[in-house]
Amino acid sequence: MPNIGPGVREIRIHTEVEHRICYVAKFAEAIYVLHAFEKRTRKTLQHDVGLARQRYQALVAQR
Repeated sequence: MPNIGPGVREIRIHTEVEHRICYVAKFAEAIYVLHAFEKRTRKTLQHDVGLARQRYQALVAQR
């Protein structure tokens, strides 16, 4: 998911309701989960993308 940040990936879990987990694993010390959410429509809400992007930026600033 390059629209969130470089190296961010997505796990898709297909059940009755779709679930998504956005994570980044490019750092040697850990895999960071940025956001996990239920997806009820075909399009990902801007709120969910923005929250993951904000957390990614905070992670990069902290490192």
